[in-house]
Amino acid sequence: MASAFATIALLLSLNLVFFTTVSSDHHVPRPPTPPKTPKSPSPSPPKASCPKDTLKLGVCGDLLNNLLQPVLGTLPKTPCCSLIVGLADVDAAVCLCTAIKANVLGINLNVLVSLNLLLNYCGKSVPKDFQCT
Repeated sequence: MASAFATIALLLSLNLVFFTTVSSDHHVPRPPTPPKTPKSPSPSPPKASCPKDTLKLGVCGDLLNNLLQPVLGTLPKTPCCSLIVGLADVDAAVCLCTAIKANVLGINLNVLVSLNLLLNYCGKSVPKDFQCT
């Protein structure tokens, strides 16, 4: 009977050693993650262009004439201002600049003065450092 107890004790000891070894908290090191490469700078935005038909902006010529030669009463903001109402200031400036330089408005004036007058009257402003080229 002593040999039976010795065998059971030996088996229990081996089980304890086995389970302790298997269930030990052994961490396998992870491979190092490669460093993130910096993203290349995004390309410069495309040059602004007028999303409207420049010829349609010819209607702004009458408004500009009335702004330069004041008349009694309130000047109509349509159809000129309604053409640029949904545009950002820079897009509106590009559109009107293109129309003025192409002489679609039928007026030969200082481009910056004309641009400022039209944009201000239509509730827009000339963006800082904007150049009508």
